[in-house]
Amino acid sequence: MEATNNGISNARTIFGIKDIPSDNHIRDFLDTIQPQLLYPMFDSILYGLQSEKLLDNFRSMQDKLLIGIDGIWYYDSKNIHCDNCSEKHHRDGTITYYHSMVSPAIIKPKSNKVISLPPEFILPQDGRTKQDCEIEAAKRWIEKYGIKYAELGAIIVADDLYSRQPFISELLYKGLDFILVCKPNSHKALYEWFGGLEESVDKHTILFKHRLGKNIQTYTYKYANNVPLKDSSDTLYVNFVELVVTSRDNKVQYKNAFITHYTIKDDNVEDIVLCGRSRWKIENEHNNTLKTKGYHLEHNYGHGKNLSFVLITLNLLAFLFHTVLELVDEKYIIIRKKLSSRHSFFDDIRALTRYIFFESWNQLMDFMLGGFKTTINSS
Repeated sequence: MEATNNGISNARTIFGIKDIPSDNHIRDFLDTIQPQLLYPMFDSILYGLQSEKLLDNFRSMQDKLLIGIDGIWYYDSKNIHCDNCSEKHHRDGTITYYHSMVSPAIIKPKSNKVISLPPEFILPQDGRTKQDCEIEAAKRWIEKYGIKYAELGAIIVADDLYSRQPFISELLYKGLDFILVCKPNSHKALYEWFGGLEESVDKHTILFKHRLGKNIQTYTYKYANNVPLKDSSDTLYVNFVELVVTSRDNKVQYKNAFITHYTIKDDNVEDIVLCGRSRWKIENEHNNTLKTKGYHLEHNYGHGKNLSFVLITLNLLAFLFHTVLELVDEKYIIIRKKLSSRHSFFDDIRALTRYIFFESWNQLMDFMLGGFKTTINSS
């Protein structure tokens, strides 16, 4: 129930909803539309941020935008499924039915904010005999949006799954740069080639010291340019860097390696690796936030023909709108600092709008600010 005043509810005054339909009516209606009809809203918000120069806050190395790509499951069940479900067959004969998607986002090192971008759903494809997968969905996403984001100066960052020649070729064809995790088990030829290079001639080592509390960490970078990605005549050549972080007592605290299209030098190797390491933000700041911080991404909202895709897209848009509010709405920014837990913030909004009528969103924000005894200048 929502608080009302003379028959007018908070749903109308705050969110512009004239009549509130039943849950079943909402589901039936949403199941008739394609989620792609909502995708232009992602572009509108992105270009709105760009026009207001707010997108510059997310730019990283060489004023580039990092786009993290990762697959995410948002539903699974042993029993309930639909025609759009993917299937995972287990050794005991059971089947897990699930929905998943590739959900890219703009990320930035040392920032907890991300900008959600249109998803690409992983689902049975017409005319294909093999089950759809994350990498194929990512290729479709690059095919649809690659040129657009290349024009904005995007760098694709992703895990080792993506550091394969077919996917990298797609990126280069669309004019996109990349910094991708590169593990030894999946790139044996590259590592063998790198290991055979002559030190200080084709392979270079540089060390940096960083203080972390009382601990002094040593960052050892080894890199080489123009290394073959695989052992074949048609191989792409990439630039490779490995980072090993050790503590004062010489214990390894972090080790990883990346490939990129950028020429690696002593004066940019730290920035390149910092951008590559930030790929985990697509998991922590994006996927995990949607799963565990009040958006209930993994809740079964329904299947149908399009329903689950539309509802998940609306979920992503809600998260995106909240990010924008944290960038542009002074009152919202102050309240979120006071209520740093999204769960607490959502619970307070839910409770207040149930029992108190507000004539506008601003009045609701002012009421909450008053509760914190905080005053701000009117905009």
